[in-house]
Amino acid sequence: MIRVTVITDKLGRPLQDLRISVIDRCNFRCTYCMPKEIFGRDFVFMPREQLLSFEEIERLAAIFIDLGVKKIRLTGGEPLLRRDLPVLIEKLMSIEGLEDIGLTTNGSLLGHMAEKLKKAGLKRVNVSLDALDENLFKSINDSGVGPDRVLKGIQKAKEVGLEVKVNMVVKKGMNDKEVVPMAKYFKEQGITLRYIEFMDVGQSNGWDFSSVVTKKEIFEQLSQHFDMVPVDPDYIGEVAKRYQYVGSRTEVGFITSVSESFCSTCTRARIAADGKMYTCLFAENGFDFKALLRSDKSDVEVRNEIIKIWNNRTDRYSDERTEESARTKKKIEMSYIGG
Repeated sequence: MIRVTVITDKLGRPLQDLRISVIDRCNFRCTYCMPKEIFGRDFVFMPREQLLSFEEIERLAAIFIDLGVKKIRLTGGEPLLRRDLPVLIEKLMSIEGLEDIGLTTNGSLLGHMAEKLKKAGLKRVNVSLDALDENLFKSINDSGVGPDRVLKGIQKAKEVGLEVKVNMVVKKGMNDKEVVPMAKYFKEQGITLRYIEFMDVGQSNGWDFSSVVTKKEIFEQLSQHFDMVPVDPDYIGEVAKRYQYVGSRTEVGFITSVSESFCSTCTRARIAADGKMYTCLFAENGFDFKALLRSDKSDVEVRNEIIKIWNNRTDRYSDERTEESARTKKKIEMSYIGG
């Protein structure tokens, strides 16, 4: 294939990052993501044949990498529920040009899987943890899993040499009292904690502006306990606004999709578990690459389709978000498209 040096969308944003959801299932029922009222026992998830196979994911990833993608993140659902996931990681790491591969997980299976993931070539894990208080955390994930299990998974990941970051979604009235305890704990552990503003992803989380705790509000809370200095971004399109605790190498970050949009530097494409490509986390519609991969289309034809889609990309939802659009716009569920 002929490498395309720069592929940009209508707003001049390059394609650099690819997020691949490997499964739509999750063993948690977090109230802001997969509430039991909707994702109950009778909810029908994708059968295995509807998911992209590892070979299809590898083929598609290789084409994206040929187009300039340098980083891949595996998501879900809960990606560690996908059988033999380390095999996929090995396949992806063998693709020339891929610089980094990470994984986002709820951490419940990480203790068991960490060593296998590291041996397969995984470099980094982002672990979702929204509270240290046991009763609160159980009420949030609505699955009976306490924080100790996740914390043990984090410790195991560190022991085997994986870089670990922790993500905390902060929702007003749910877990905003955990902001400082989480910071203190992970500062002592030397682990980066990132606060994520509660976002209107999907249709089922009951989002509204009044539930958002902004970066400014969180920062003000932290400033009463810690001295922090800003850290320059490592690369164009870095999502988190980063700070470092004075006298420490440990960082804290903020993902500010609501209060301080970063649409102008978004370089991410997303592949859902069934092979649809989405050009925005808040997209309504995707482009069916599973059908292309399972047809007689060549890699060049698939590649040209990606170029066409990205060249026509205009997404900037967080820039344009209003109370009305947040309430009425049809959006894909987080558990389907990945984070």
